[in-house]
Amino acid sequence: MGDYSALEYGTFVDDSGTVHQLIPSSVIAAVPAARAAAERFGQEVRFDFLDDRAVHWLLFQRREDTERGGFLGCLLAIPVFVLGFGAWPFWDLVASEKSRAFQVAFIAADAVLLVAFALAVFLLRLPDLRNHTVRNMRCRARLYRKIVGIARRGGADIPALYPYYGMYASSRKFFPEASDRPLPDQERPA
Repeated sequence: MGDYSALEYGTFVDDSGTVHQLIPSSVIAAVPAARAAAERFGQEVRFDFLDDRAVHWLLFQRREDTERGGFLGCLLAIPVFVLGFGAWPFWDLVASEKSRAFQVAFIAADAVLLVAFALAVFLLRLPDLRNHTVRNMRCRARLYRKIVGIARRGGADIPALYPYYGMYASSRKFFPEASDRPLPDQERPA
């Protein structure tokens, strides 16, 4: 999925890996409130939400970002799940029958390991949180989702789950000084 040129123009991949069709900007722009929101948000984040080619590139970048974070998140979720939820059966079956000193040591060790994994998750995400180009892409993706919602409520024929992805927690602030990833130099229909 990491090759933009392999993706047929007008299609994009959602968080679960399903291929969908891009809703043309003309459908969104047909709703006056959505068009106004697209223009207002576009000025705020220096992006043309009514340019299909730019939105297609944005959705591709968003999927790439999700793929990078998804593998790491799953990998780190397993030990957190085992240490967090696995502690209860161990406590119930083993630790509750042991001495008070063992119980205190078990709780302390489990807490230290959980904090260590939480710190590892934070440190592994820190480069992404400091990358303003990625944060700007996330901010634009959040605003695109909001614009599509306005168009849908305004009567546009847009599927209920489009654009088929969830929200970003780190997408609130836009960094105007950050550079953007340029659109690929590929011939695409206008």
